[in-house]
Formats: sequence, structure tokens, C-alpha cells
Amino acid sequence: MEYSFFDFLQLIGSLGLFLYGMKMMSEGLQKIAGDRMRSILSAMTSNRFMGVFTGLLITALIQSSSATTVMVVSFVNAGLLSLVQSISVIMGANIGTTLTAWIISFFGFAVDISVFAIPLIGLSIPFFFSSKSNRRSIGELILGFSFLFMGLSYLKNSVPDIKSSPEILAFLQNYSDMGYWSVLIFFFAGAIITLIVQSSSATVAITLIMCSKGWIPFELAAAMVLGENIGTTITANIAAISGNVQAKRAAFSHFIFNTFGVVWMLIVFFPFVRMVNSLATGMTGYSPNELQPFIHAHPELISAAGDDSPLSEAYMTYQTSVSYGLSLFHTIYNLINVSIMIWFVKVYEKIVCAVIKQKKNGEEEEFQLKYISAGMLSTSELSLLQAKKEIELYSVRTTRMYGMARDLLLEKPDSEAFNKLFSRIQKYEQISDNMELEIARYLNNVSDGRLSFDGKMKVNAMMTETTEIESIGDSCYSIARAIQRKNSENIVFNDYISERITNMFALVGNALENMNTILSKTDISDVDINRTYNIEMEINNYRNMLRNANMENINNKVYEYRAGIHFMDIILECEKLADYVVNVIDAVREKRSLKQ
Repeated sequence: MEYSFFDFLQLIGSLGLFLYGMKMMSEGLQKIAGDRMRSILSAMTSNRFMGVFTGLLITALIQSSSATTVMVVSFVNAGLLSLVQSISVIMGANIGTTLTAWIISFFGFAVDISVFAIPLIGLSIPFFFSSKSNRRSIGELILGFSFLFMGLSYLKNSVPDIKSSPEILAFLQNYSDMGYWSVLIFFFAGAIITLIVQSSSATVAITLIMCSKGWIPFELAAAMVLGENIGTTITANIAAISGNVQAKRAAFSHFIFNTFGVVWMLIVFFPFVRMVNSLATGMTGYSPNELQPFIHAHPELISAAGDDSPLSEAYMTYQTSVSYGLSLFHTIYNLINVSIMIWFVKVYEKIVCAVIKQKKNGEEEEFQLKYISAGMLSTSELSLLQAKKEIELYSVRTTRMYGMARDLLLEKPDSEAFNKLFSRIQKYEQISDNMELEIARYLNNVSDGRLSFDGKMKVNAMMTETTEIESIGDSCYSIARAIQRKNSENIVFNDYISERITNMFALVGNALENMNTILSKTDISDVDINRTYNIEMEINNYRNMLRNANMENINNKVYEYRAGIHFMDIILECEKLADYVVNVIDAVREKRSLKQ
């Protein structure tokens, strides 16, 4: 076999260029239409037909069913979509992904789009020098489109031809004449290839090329396309490993939906393939089933493809017929599958809920990241939604920690209740530190993606929010330690001190509640922002009043000196905490200005 390691590297490089082109094209489209996609998914209702249409539309737009399903799993994880809604959207994604096969069929085989690839790259360059991020995204889209079809062209030229490498065909022939067993073997081959390359579109392209080169007959190529429908479900399930229960259920629903579809298709496989073969023959006048015998009869065509002879033209038409046939198989199968399975969405929900059960103890997941995880990072622009939801939860947990610090002052010193509550505050402080690290790591990963300029600015603002919320947690712990020090010195606050600390606690509590309200909103008004500054001003004035009166109260024996020291420690820490709240709101205001 005359196929060197260098030839193998060319094959791998061609596949890499194809995948990179698809990734770049997908990300460019996401940045152009990211907010609109967000609005479409967020506005989803429980109408299963609208869900299917939405999944179809999003997948057709971003050209990746894997990206759509991972996105949907992420949205379920963040509570933006219900499990029932996600199942219908995933069904639609299965139909949307068939568009990729048609694009490859029309442009990759019927037209030599690679001829226009270099001029398209030239066309994309000016967009990259634009000051507007939307135009730069258009440049990425065009460049990705060029790379995709350059990769496809190189892929077709990098596989060894039958004439120089007959052993390849002989090897495959050993498994292609075993009847139904051959269908199962190539079905699993398609699933494994998709699992390895993590792209159903790449598997479809590889299958089209293998069939068009005469390596495998049409029906076995169809079996590989069928296997791709199982392999593509792995991506979402991998993404959901570190997600919550609902995310795992959404990903698993994708797997069982495709599995049930494959089961009925394997039962009617041969009649179905004959029907598709007839349709493709009607479209081109040439039967996809006859390509392999035609190549066997004229092996010289493989190396002489591209001349103007009648045989060469027939060969090209056979290739087009095969690509149309596989695209028809992929599309009709998914259309029928969705048409049948859409009536059983509730059944799917019951199955996945029965298989993946909710943990009985809800507290087990209490201190894990709920909405984001490293495994679920997919589309950079849309990942900001998950980060926003996690920061909201982080803020709520920190506010809960503040409530514990307030309650600590009321507990009897050295009591079991005091020690237990103080230990809980310590645990929350460690959790706060860990959450900051995890959220910051996630945001860094998002920032490394292909974000728009506004997206990068939002990430910076979110990083500030996360840091300042962690500082709030530190202040809560400092308040608790100040109370513990007071108790260790056997200091007892009189009613005067207790009343004023209670008043300061109430003001700071108002600031935290207002912060949580603002973080949970999508549209923040000037009234919300100004309320924070007004509370901060009130806290500062109250702090100044207490600090100015402190020495006078000590001199007048209102309370003793050591009590005054611990009193001021708590008051000053509360005021510092309020400053961190203002810093969070400043970051929110910065994000809001990006939308205007």
C-alpha cells in the first residue's frame, strides 16, 4: 500500500481544517445572532411544536447539533428551560443538523466551492479590520465557510484511491457482504467515528467521501449516517456529567430519543434505503447503489476525475447522486422520527426521571456550583448566561452567611449553639472562597473563547462582581470573629450597643437584599442603582455618628473601653461590607452600559 505517514498527516490535517472551519463559522454566527438566539430560547413555551421549530432554527443557524444540545443542556442546568421544553428543542436539533449534509452535497460535490475559497478569504480580511465587533464576526463567518470547504476538498484528495490501494477496499469488502451484520458493523463504526471527532457533520463528510470513492456501498454509508445519530449524543452527555440532575436528564433524553429512532429504523432499514435510492435516482437520473459497481468497472476514473469525458461526467453525477441520497436518508429519517416521537415527549420525561433520580437529600448539592461547570462550556456568548445565574446564587449564599453572623451575636457565648453556628460560618467562608475560584476559572475559560468586545467587557464586569462578593463573605467571617473575640474576653454588650449594632445590621441587610434584587434582574433601572447609593450614604452617616460618639460614651461611662473597641470593630466591618456591595453594583452598572 503506497500510503505514507505524511499522507496520513495530510488526511488528519484536512479533517482538522474542516472542523476548525465549522467551529469558526458556528462561532461567527453565534456572535452575530447570539442575543436573538437567547431571546428565542428564553421565550420558549411548553408548546412542543414550537420547541421542535426552535431547535431546528438554532441548529440551522449555528450549523452544529452538538452545540445546540450542549446549549440546551446548559439552559436546563440554569433553569431557563424545563425538561419537557428541552426534549422538543433537541428533537428539532436533529432535523436542523441535516442541513449540513445538504450544504456539503450541493457545494462540496455538485459545485467545487474550494475554487472560491481563497477569494472568500480575501473578502473576509477587510471585516477583521472593522471597529465594529459585528462586522468582525461576519469576517469570521466567511473565513470559517472558506476553511470548511477547503478542508472538505483536501479531505477528498487525501484519502487513498482504490487503484493505488486496492487492499483498503479488500479490507472493507470483508465486512460489506455479511448482510444485516454488515449494517450493524458500519452503524457502530459511524457512532465511534462521531464519538472520536466530536462532530456529526465531520462524520457525514467522511461517510460521503468513503461512499463516493467506492469504498463502501450506499446502504452501508446510510448505516454509518444512522450511527452518527447515536455518536452525536455523547457530546451533550459528557457536558452534563458535572451538571445538575435536570441537565443530566436533558442530555439522557437526547440519547434515548435517538436510540428509539435507530431501533425502528434498523427494523425497516433495507426497504427504507431502497425508497431513498429511488428518490435520489429520480433527482439525478443515476442510482446511488450503482456507483460502486461503476467504479469497479472503471477504476481509472478515480485518478482521472475532472476531465471532460462522458465517463468522468457520469462518475461526477454518480457522486452527486450518492451525496443527495445520503442527505435524503438523513433528513427523511429524522423528519419521520420527530413526527412519531413528538407525541411521546411526556413519556420521555417520565423515563429519564425514573432512570436519573433526584437525590433525596437536597443539601447534598447545596454547596456545589449549580448552574455552571467546566464540562459545560460550549458557546462563549451564551455561557455568560450561566455565569450570571451562578453569580446570583453566589450572592444569595453570601447573604445567608451574613444572616448567620447576625444571629451569632444573639447566641449565648461558649454555648453549643454558638460553636455550631460559628463552625457553619467558617464552612461558608471556605465555600465562598471555592466558589470564587470556580466562577473565576469558568469566566477565564469563557474569555479565552471567541467573544465579542462587549462580551469581553461583560466578563470583566462579572469577574469584579465575583471578587467583591467573595470580599463580602470575608467581611461576614470578620464580623463573626469579632463577636468571638468579644466573647473570649467576657465582654457583654449593654442595650445601648446592642441596639445600635442591630440598626447597622438592618441597614447592611437592606443593602444586600437590594444587591440580590439587582443581580436577579435583566433590566435594571436608575432607581435600583440609586437605591444602593442612598443606603450606602445612610450607612456611612450612621458609622460616622457612632464613631464620633464612641470616645464620649466611653468617657461618660455609657460602656467600658474594651466594649467600645469591639463595638467599633463590628460597626466598621459592616461599613466595609457595604462598600463591597457598592462595588458589585458599580460592576452591574458597567454591564448595563454595554447594552445601551
